[in-house]
Amino acid sequence: MDRDFEEFLALERELAVFLRRARANSGEMAREVHPELEPAAYGLLVRLEEAGRQRATDLAVYFGVGKATMSRQLRALEQLGIVAREPDPADGRASLVRLTDEGLARFRSVRNARRQTYVRKLAGWDRGEVAELARLLHQLNARAEG
Repeated sequence: MDRDFEEFLALERELAVFLRRARANSGEMAREVHPELEPAAYGLLVRLEEAGRQRATDLAVYFGVGKATMSRQLRALEQLGIVAREPDPADGRASLVRLTDEGLARFRSVRNARRQTYVRKLAGWDRGEVAELARLLHQLNARAEG
């Protein structure tokens, strides 16, 4: 029976290795942004840079965590000067979270250095292969969300 699912077992094995490395890299990148940053915070910075100002509740839903967990992470980022809250113009009772200028500069510096690492590691790849990998990973992520 396992032979019928051999490619899925191979996928599971490769994803496990990939995820282990991604978690380690995320922690490393978070510390490069700020030595006191939690590993999980790097993904939050990616989302804020990509999507712009967000409500904490929307961020919690996006990452699949509770409001209390998101609140704790945002409070830590706020104390480090990486993010700031501002009133939501659509609802005065709510606030929007955004990267500060310093947070954005630190994040972009780390992201650009990491991009150069990918360029070096994938130097032997055709650009079309890199694009195909990105497309397939996007498709996997989109299906996982839906």
